[in-house]
Amino acid sequence: MTDFPSQPETPDISAPLNLSEAEWRARLSPAQYEVLRNKGTERPWTGALNQNKETGDYHCAGCGAKLFDSDSKFDSGCGWPSFYIPADSTAIAEHEDVSFGMRRVEVTCAKCGGHLGHVFPDGPKPTGLRYCINSLSLSFERR
Repeated sequence: MTDFPSQPETPDISAPLNLSEAEWRARLSPAQYEVLRNKGTERPWTGALNQNKETGDYHCAGCGAKLFDSDSKFDSGCGWPSFYIPADSTAIAEHEDVSFGMRRVEVTCAKCGGHLGHVFPDGPKPTGLRYCINSLSLSFERR
């Protein structure tokens, strides 16, 4: 009988990612930390991915979860990367946001809880939605 080495367990990429604040600070740049963990916003038209037109997938910069793909990206003229639908409806979570005297819908990563941006009902067909997402909360992988 041959003994085969045991295979390492495959990590559950769908399991929530819970890190300490120190671990988040070590993982993220200060600017990414401000957006993802403190619900900050980068200045419009400054994000590295705003004008990206390459084919690929947009992932959470905090945990790597796939959030959007280039097929749903569009130029909304708002100064942030905009998408009309997430790659998977379970990849994001939506929360009421009443900060700054406005009523908006905040979008977070379902896996790590990182702040991504907001979703607005003024996007193109077929959804009519505009997911307005901070470049700092995303990483991009070419296909």
